[in-house]
Amino acid sequence: MIPAISQVCSLSSPFELDIADYAAGKCPAVEIWLTKLETWLKDHSIDDARRLFEENEIQPVVASYQGGLLDSQGEARKEAWKLFESRLDLCKQLEIGTLVVAADIRNKLTQESLDRTTVSLTNIAAQAGQRGLKVALEFQSRSVFINNLQTASAVVEEVGSPHLGLCLDAFHFETGSSKYRDLGYLTSANLFHVQLCDLADTARELASDSDRILPGEGDIGIDLIVEHLKAIGYSGTVSVELMNPRMWQIPPLQFGEISITALRRILGLAEPA
Repeated sequence: MIPAISQVCSLSSPFELDIADYAAGKCPAVEIWLTKLETWLKDHSIDDARRLFEENEIQPVVASYQGGLLDSQGEARKEAWKLFESRLDLCKQLEIGTLVVAADIRNKLTQESLDRTTVSLTNIAAQAGQRGLKVALEFQSRSVFINNLQTASAVVEEVGSPHLGLCLDAFHFETGSSKYRDLGYLTSANLFHVQLCDLADTARELASDSDRILPGEGDIGIDLIVEHLKAIGYSGTVSVELMNPRMWQIPPLQFGEISITALRRILGLAEPA
């Protein structure tokens, strides 16, 4: 498994500082926060980005995240798909192999919306496949559909594309209707990315992204998740993803060192020389 840190963990710091400081903390890979990269690229070039990654010897392996694709309509749908296609092109240019797409379905569930979602997922896979990329579908615990691991795995299987797989976010796994036995739906073929965090002393019905803490410091069964990842021979990226404003106050160098050390310990990986 490849340990990584999501840039959303240091949302308040500059893009370049994240990369340099995470690398200094011996993090080999980073999950790019797309809005942060896009803002930085307003004053920099793709070649600047490539040099930044190369000079710091850090791999941008995953990009997060794209929403609004599955059940949106009208102008909102056009804008979301336009942005999605531009982000796929950006990922291809920077050799970021996987883009996370959120199953953020908030409207009332109807047969029409179900059909629209199926068509959307098929098109998402096709667009990614044309560029030689993968899309990891992240189920959302507050979504009206695709809000649990079982359903997410079923819709991915129905599409049947090697370019569409699953993103397992520990927060949405814990706060939704998924059960730990549902981990059995994950295979080395359909799991494209894993995002870990933890929750402590918080009812899962009331938990929000701002309650996320470092994995291994709370009540989520991280050990059970990691045990299954090892059992299926998962060799992809596992990132720490915290959307906690308190964590944003920690300098990225310090945060990077702490979080990547914790993640390596959880995954049973040796510290780099």
